Amino acid sequence: MNVKPLQLGGFTFDAPVFLAPMAGVTDTSYRIIAHDMGCPLCYAEMVSSTGIHFRNSHTLVMLRSRAAERPLAMQIFANDPAMAAEAAAYVESLGTADILDFNMGCPAPKIVKNGEGSALMREPERAEAILKAIRKAIKMPFTVKMRLGWDDAHKNVVEVAKMAEATGVEAITVHGRTREQFYMGQADWTAIAAVKQAVHIPVIANGDVRTYDDLDAIFTRTGADGVMIGRAAQGNPWLFRQFTHYLRTGERLPGPTLAERVAVMQRHLDLLLADKGEYVGIREMRKHAAWYTRGLTHGARLRDSFNRASTREDFINILKKMLVDLVDGEDKELRVGS
Repeated sequence: MNVKPLQLGGFTFDAPVFLAPMAGVTDTSYRIIAHDMGCPLCYAEMVSSTGIHFRNSHTLVMLRSRAAERPLAMQIFANDPAMAAEAAAYVESLGTADILDFNMGCPAPKIVKNGEGSALMREPERAEAILKAIRKAIKMPFTVKMRLGWDDAHKNVVEVAKMAEATGVEAITVHGRTREQFYMGQADWTAIAAVKQAVHIPVIANGDVRTYDDLDAIFTRTGADGVMIGRAAQGNPWLFRQFTHYLRTGERLPGPTLAERVAVMQRHLDLLLADKGEYVGIREMRKHAAWYTRGLTHGARLRDSFNRASTREDFINILKKMLVDLVDGEDKELRVGS
């Protein structure tokens, strides 16, 4: 298919398939894995502007990055213009990110109750003040991620997108659901197309892209300049290798072999341990292991084993046994998710 390169700041993305920001998922370790697989731009998990203001140690750790994951977009959330501007300027001063993104899409109750995330879709004037303050505070490329609106009766994404463009935002990502939907139902790609028709800056489409056919369809039906992949990439970073290769060549690569899957799981584990230590890293790897093993034979049994693992050695032994058991008597080039 013919997708034009996406220009954003000083970057040109010829295969614009990006990793969505996901809390508890898109940390440094996973972003490196995604970049290894060909993802041209990863969005970090969202960071609290309040946490930045108070220099909360956990918050500041989230602002770190490594060369292996650049270029990188760092995402902040806020409900106050001054706090948002201060946080944005601080992120820019660190030099750990190449793009600053503002979150107007998170549906989580603990975020929304503070007037942050998708709650701002109900307060476009406050959102406008925040975006203006951020734009004035930084020179780095600045983008925003939003939803269709609060609920089906209040789908105001076109108006909010036009407002965002007027404040100087350089690209808009639209998740094709309302806050009320959370992640249920079907993403409304028609609404994303309406945003694309209404603004002149790049629009990145987000929601329900899992297969090659989905990728074809979302570009065709929305006219979007890029696509952002979220939940479909959990445990499946090979999507970035497959999708970027497809956009460049038209060739549909198969999914990973079991050996490839095991190798990436081990690399992901070691990255987590190096970044967060064994106690935290092992516990965080358990959820990733559950995603990596979706659809595999005896997947439930494997997940139970991973949830009992408490050391690197435990994990490695399970991975070795997994590879032996699953290919025993079968083609060792068995591919999963082709």
